Amino acid sequence: MTKLLAILTATFFAASSFAASHVGAPMAGASAPAATAAAKTEMKVEAKAETKSAKATAAAEKKKAKAEAKAAKKAAAAQKKSEKAAANAEATKTTANAEATKDKAVAGAEAKKEKAVAAADAKKEAAKK
Repeated sequence: MTKLLAILTATFFAASSFAASHVGAPMAGASAPAATAAAKTEMKVEAKAETKSAKATAAAEKKKAKAEAKAAKKAAAAQKKSEKAAANAEATKTTANAEATKDKAVAGAEAKKEKAVAAADAKKEAAKK
């Protein structure tokens, strides 16, 4: 698209400079061939400059697009890494909570067991008397 635009722009400027150089030109005369040759040379130089400018612009746009794509890729990788870290942190938190709950349940069961043993021992002692 940019190459097409550059070509159209170059053509427009070449045509306009050609028309401008021929507005006041005499129809025939001794200076006509020299003026025509100078105009042709000028047009070639301008067209060449326009082409170089278009190529430079296209190269710069290509580099910019490549840099933007690379930056987007890095941003996506950073986002993915951040999400993974958040998921790991959440999993660690959940695991810690589960272990705490398990420890609490085990401690409660031990306490009930000791209480039941103590009660059974007390009943045995009471039955002996």
